[in-house]
Amino acid sequence: MDMIENRTIDELSVGDVAESERVLTRQDLALFATASADVNPLDVGTGTGGEDGDTAGAEPADDTDELQQGIAQGMWAGTFLSAILMNKLPGPGTRHLGQTLRFHQPVQIGEKIRTRVTVAAVDASSGTVRLDCECLNDAGETVVWGVAEVRAPAEKIRRPRASLPARRKSAHGVRFAALVDRARELDPLVTAIVHPCDDLSLGGALAARDEGMITPVLVGPVAKIEAAAKAAGLDLTGLEIVDAPHSHAAAEAAVALVHEGRAGALMKGKLHTDELLMAVLDKSRGLRTERRLSHVFALDVPGQDRTLFVTDAAINISPDLDALADIVRNAIDMTIAIGVDVPKVALLSAVETVTGKLPSTLLAAAICKMHDRGQIIGGKIDGPLAFDNAISPAAVAAKGIISDVAGHADILVTPNLESGNMIAKQLIHLAGASSAGIALGARVPIMLTSRSDTVDARIVSAALAKVFYHWRRQRPLEAG
Repeated sequence: MDMIENRTIDELSVGDVAESERVLTRQDLALFATASADVNPLDVGTGTGGEDGDTAGAEPADDTDELQQGIAQGMWAGTFLSAILMNKLPGPGTRHLGQTLRFHQPVQIGEKIRTRVTVAAVDASSGTVRLDCECLNDAGETVVWGVAEVRAPAEKIRRPRASLPARRKSAHGVRFAALVDRARELDPLVTAIVHPCDDLSLGGALAARDEGMITPVLVGPVAKIEAAAKAAGLDLTGLEIVDAPHSHAAAEAAVALVHEGRAGALMKGKLHTDELLMAVLDKSRGLRTERRLSHVFALDVPGQDRTLFVTDAAINISPDLDALADIVRNAIDMTIAIGVDVPKVALLSAVETVTGKLPSTLLAAAICKMHDRGQIIGGKIDGPLAFDNAISPAAVAAKGIISDVAGHADILVTPNLESGNMIAKQLIHLAGASSAGIALGARVPIMLTSRSDTVDARIVSAALAKVFYHWRRQRPLEAG
């Protein structure tokens, strides 16, 4: 058992030293921001970059922003000085009286920081100790320097070192947590991570592995993958890496792994979505089925009694009737796979009446009739329905709509990508929804992760893919 032991006031001498080392990761900054309530993107290193292979983040806007970032990351380093004081020198039983720190330069993500405290003065009569404190970067340069004053313990203390929980606290909602717990009971899904050449995609894949969701196979340039791992402080020991010279080749190699039976899912890394889908949809070597490929967003919305699914907000720009039918089929399969016995599907438009002036209402009516005729099976379908009529029983009552779906929809089918994307992001950013999602209709589920996805979103997306994969193994993909 790992033990920690203090140094009493009688055991301390001028010149005594204690040190520790730690690599700054993006996740460290995110956790620091959560604990300190400082969620400035500059401070946590998230940047403002877009999706699908855009740059990792915007440069600081000016010298003030750069200084702010440096101070925040320097403060992260400063917390480890306190950790040494409380755990090593003097150690358990120490009372922190005061500390003054100066931040000399920024700490960069991926940089190893050595923190050191040195006893500068000891006053045995009062039990106070003054210690010089400093943090050094890889080059031996001082990034933080200061002085701490403590009251050292008078009695010897030796106890087991407290450890962090084996499973970190999840930020996702109750229903997502239940989904992850269910997925954990299944065998990990071997997943090809396509071009994981940045800390977000690589760290997300490893987090999903640590949660028992997937067994990742990294596909991309080995040198870039290893450099990304080093910069983020991630350990690749034991992971299979399939070398591919660039992102296009990585997408093709990942698809080939599926054909070889070496992968049961794909996860997008740092490449454009169209690069990955080009390989997936290749007519001769891709992963096509009789279904149209479509994306399903899963949203755990605070205040709602069920998970909402929005489709398609990522792949099909303006689907025709045949494409829309497959979008509905894929979404029904997804919700049944995760345990919704009879999913309720609402086909959205601006109104709840059929009119030739709004083509989306005609498509909705046609989909409903296809369901009536058995061309689309599973669940209950109604439409057209406006958004409020789909999810609000009060709105349904006010308009006198008679429907098994209206007011209680599980699946929201949008008429085009723009409206779907806006609905999903409004629920995320205004309603505080936790989000995840996968693309369906190919031979294997595909996690089309975005740069804005949190680690938890990537874990839940992996849980969706895993549950769907194991469900579909018991049931072949059908056209109707």
